[in-house]
Amino acid sequence: IRARRTMMASVAGKQMPLLRSSASLIGAGVRRGGRVVYASPCAALRNDSFQDTSPRPGRRAVSTLILLRHGQSMWNGSNARFTGWCDIPLTVRGRVEAVAAGQLLRGRGFKASSVCVAFASELQRSHETCELALASMAGHEQETWSSERIRRDWRLNERHYGCVQGRFKNDPQLAEKYGSDTLMEWRRSMHGKPPPMDKSHEYYLPPPAPLTESLADCQTRVLSCFEDTIAPALFDEEGLPIPPDDRTIIVVAHSNTIRSLIAYFDDVPEDLVTEIYVPNSVPILYRFERSTRKPVSNKLQSSHGGSHARWMLSAANHQVVRDAVSTGGILTRALFDAMDTNRDNGLSAQEIEEGIRDLMKDAGRTQNDCVVIGVAKKVARELGKGEYITFREFERRTAEAYQGLNTTANDFATDEPFP
Repeated sequence: IRARRTMMASVAGKQMPLLRSSASLIGAGVRRGGRVVYASPCAALRNDSFQDTSPRPGRRAVSTLILLRHGQSMWNGSNARFTGWCDIPLTVRGRVEAVAAGQLLRGRGFKASSVCVAFASELQRSHETCELALASMAGHEQETWSSERIRRDWRLNERHYGCVQGRFKNDPQLAEKYGSDTLMEWRRSMHGKPPPMDKSHEYYLPPPAPLTESLADCQTRVLSCFEDTIAPALFDEEGLPIPPDDRTIIVVAHSNTIRSLIAYFDDVPEDLVTEIYVPNSVPILYRFERSTRKPVSNKLQSSHGGSHARWMLSAANHQVVRDAVSTGGILTRALFDAMDTNRDNGLSAQEIEEGIRDLMKDAGRTQNDCVVIGVAKKVARELGKGEYITFREFERRTAEAYQGLNTTANDFATDEPFP
């Protein structure tokens, strides 16, 4: 830990050029006075210090929950495996992603000193991401964080994949044995699950590890963790440096465990839960009113029906979008042609959404791709029922969506009033 803090102090002091710029936000726009503005995850949290944590007049007291998926692990990527409860370490890229997430949060006012408690799973990829992100959030003030602040809970572990745990997802032997449709059902449905493993399995673990799980099973234990440990720390626990009315908690976990929490917070219908996209190391913010324990941010449209979440993205990601909306970029002619499957030179919202789903299936997608996907989703959301757009209109709307991403933090201040 001491060595890691020394390293992080050095990294924070140098402020690597790729990560220097402040974060921006992706999410559906709210139309105000003829223009689209974007909700800010930080509008109500300008003060980073402990000097005055009392709610400001005219502002509803809120608690902030930050969800963060771990950085890339050795079993993520183009040759991904069913990782589940296998305790696989981060790659070098995964560690860089964790540091970047911390710098991103620090740049938007979330210093390590403002985080009362952090939660992580029992798996090392979660815990190491949590440590690196907190150390990066501390910057040169390494004395403001401690690994003792991290609380680990097995219920935040990734979904268990039963007998296929540890196997390659594209293993032809699995497809031959179980069928491609069955494999997809296990991965993309709420209740489908692989056959259970037994004690002879290479990756067998004793209880509390299950023998197999569906996504619904995973969600049940994750929500019990939220109700038993995370929610009390967020809303009630005494003796922490910041009162609950202005408290920040971080949960660093896994794709399916975070997906389960998002589904719960946003009341996502069961058939849309698998549409929730959780990229590596992109902070996802929720703000809650303490008295109701309900999200207070405007619910914006999303692929899973609507979300109170706000995603924080680095300025480096904006360059990818800038390239994407240029002539011949992925969001202009190239993507338009790919989505226009019936070759009628027009796109409907349904065609764009189908194209987005295909884009998200790409096993080699990177963190930057979620920005591209987000812009495409915004274009689809704003299409009226039965409306078709030409290539020129598609290009105009993607450019407009990109300009929305460039909005500065000061422009967000009035978007989410606290009545």
